[in-house]
Amino acid sequence: MSRFGLFGKMTAVAGQRDALVRNLLEAAELVSDLPGCELWVVNTASDDPDAVWVSEVWRNKEDHAASLTDERVRALIARTMPLIADSGERIVLEPVGGKGLAATP
Repeated sequence: MSRFGLFGKMTAVAGQRDALVRNLLEAAELVSDLPGCELWVVNTASDDPDAVWVSEVWRNKEDHAASLTDERVRALIARTMPLIADSGERIVLEPVGGKGLAATP
């Protein structure tokens, strides 16, 4: 079974990037306790004051899907959606290794 990765860009409602970042960092903390989450990083872009990028690595696609059914995650998504003007770019990846990722069995 292959790892499952996502790299996605969200554009915050004007002036709300800091609030969006706070909520996404809360999400990172929540998912860190869920099975299969190997990496969940929130990034900002110095050349775009409203952009936020999230990098995720999961043990597999099923663990990622299961995370979205967690009631705490669902509640946080509901609170966060009003802060997002556009959730445009989303790239699905198959992480194969590197610094920070445990070797696959």
